Order: sequence, then structure tokens, then C-alpha cells
Amino acid sequence: MKREIIVTGDGSVTIHLPDMKESYHSKFGAIREAYHVFIQNGLALTNGQPVAVLEIGFGTGLNAFITYLETVKTGQQIHYTGVEAYPVAVEEAMQLNYVTELDAVAHAGIYETMHNVAWELPVNLSDKFELNKQHKFFQDIEDTELYDLIYFDAFGFHAQPELWSEEIFAKMYKALKPNGILVTYACRTVIKNAMKAAGFTTEKLPGPPGKREMLRGFKY
Repeated sequence: MKREIIVTGDGSVTIHLPDMKESYHSKFGAIREAYHVFIQNGLALTNGQPVAVLEIGFGTGLNAFITYLETVKTGQQIHYTGVEAYPVAVEEAMQLNYVTELDAVAHAGIYETMHNVAWELPVNLSDKFELNKQHKFFQDIEDTELYDLIYFDAFGFHAQPELWSEEIFAKMYKALKPNGILVTYACRTVIKNAMKAAGFTTEKLPGPPGKREMLRGFKY
């Protein structure tokens, strides 16, 4: 499948798949979207407490990297699990400009290590951030009450609707601890209904640039 690196609205890049009419991040700003959806409307709700994060779609590693950078700023302890069925090649990831766009040259080695470390092997990238990459399909997740926060960053509904089903969200609900949170950039009615059917209490929030709304779900 053809893959191309494109520049998004905030100067950061993303990987675009023209055959699927899909990109790994928003064309309106990859970094802005990541911060708005996953940090400001997700991680910020954990109030600096130790937190276990599950990312659905490790992809380029952008969400993991900005979460790591948050630990540098705040000292928050984070155990980060990233699930990915089709890993981005290290060589391709190294062509992305996230380190420079995030003014994080001092941490360039961390971003590279995120892509070089073995799958299924937890590794401490610092005394505050542990990464565990899992190479598997989302349908194969069988965790029970392990995570405080889920970054749901799968490819869009138009490209892979099966990833936004009640079945998948039921797995997410099961994987969350009580009072856990799920955030996603998406806000289709069919997605909100699937989340509700799985047990989530949902709310719409203002979306990142280019999207009117996004969704957040709670496990009560």
C-alpha cells in the first residue's frame, strides 16, 4: 500500500495512505490534535497521579512521545502500553519531524528508542516512564481493569469501521479500572452509541482544529 509523508497544518508531518484516504494524524495539525485530544482532555484529568495508559494504535509514536515529554515537565509516573497491529518501520518513523517541532532535541534518543525497543518487553525509558509495546490486533486485547486512561486513536470509521464497534469498546471498558477514562478524536453518532452500549458514560467536547467535536467516555 502506498505511503507518503505529508506536512500538516501546524508544520508537523504525518503518514498518509492515499489508497485508504486516511492519515495517521489530522491534516489540520498532527501535534495540535495529539495535545488537544489526549493530553488536555485525557491525561490532564489524572491530576498528576501515577497512571497506566493504553494507546489503541501506537502508530508513529507521537502520542507516546508527547506523553513522555509530559512526565519530564510534571514528574508524573506513567506506565504506557501501545498496541499496534501494523508497526511503522523505524526508518520511516525517523523521517518524521516530531522531535524538532516539539523542541525536544534533547530527547531525540527517547523517540528513536521507542521505535527500536522489542515488542512485548516492558522497558523503562526514564524513572517516570515505562513503555510496553504490544504487537497484536485490537480484537485480541483481553486485559481486565489494568488501565486508568485509554487513548483511542485507531484509523477513522470510514476506513476501518470494525475498529469502532460495540465489541471493541466492550474490550476497552473491561480493560479500564473503575472510574477510568477513554478519549478519542472521533464523534460520529454510531461511535457514541457503540460506546454507550459497551457501558460508557459519554460526553461530547470541542474537537481539535478541523473537527467540531470529540468524545470522552467514563467507566463508572
